[in-house]
Amino acid sequence: MKRVCNPEKHRRHSIRLKGYDYSRMGAYFITLCTYNRSCIFGQIVDGEMIINEFGKIVKSVWSDLPRHYPDIKLDVSALMPNHIHGIIFIVGAGLKPARTKPAPTDIDCAKRYPLSEIIRGFKTFSARRINETRNRSGTHVWQRNYYEHIIRNEDELGRIREYIVNNPAQWQFDRNNPDRIIVRAGFVRAGFKPAPTDTGVCDAGRCDTDGCDAGV
Repeated sequence: MKRVCNPEKHRRHSIRLKGYDYSRMGAYFITLCTYNRSCIFGQIVDGEMIINEFGKIVKSVWSDLPRHYPDIKLDVSALMPNHIHGIIFIVGAGLKPARTKPAPTDIDCAKRYPLSEIIRGFKTFSARRINETRNRSGTHVWQRNYYEHIIRNEDELGRIREYIVNNPAQWQFDRNNPDRIIVRAGFVRAGFKPAPTDTGVCDAGRCDTDGCDAGV
């Protein structure tokens, strides 16, 4: 029997914070996971991430983002075997082509690109280079969606920075680790958990700091 798709029932729900302008200046905590959470960027050895050829590509593309999007500033980041954590500050005007006219006035300020466009660019650039390296055009590298959290104050920024920096040392407990250690006996290990929004849920609608449970 042929299955009929109901657009209302099967349409993809957005996990972004409804009504929020993601091009506005601010700090954002980002997590992106690989397709099927495959460990393709390297391995953790004695609490340190040892990146492979694909991992070097991802780090290079991440570091190069401000060259393509001059309105952003990168803060701390951590590349893991199957995901990347990072903090992005949106600080000013967006992509700037070579000028052929006089500099714009404040009123004519350049466009700021939203966070989704910056992430799309990162995923596209890195996936293309990885697939060129392994000669597999069109092969999935990243999950379709990503996790994001709006950082609201300095205390929160400090906690997230610490979480990111310590992430490799906590790999044995990470739910993205296929060989993770599951702590039982009434004790549950928890990483950074974002503060709730006014709606009572996190900014992504449904999220998991150590992973991207929003799926593909």
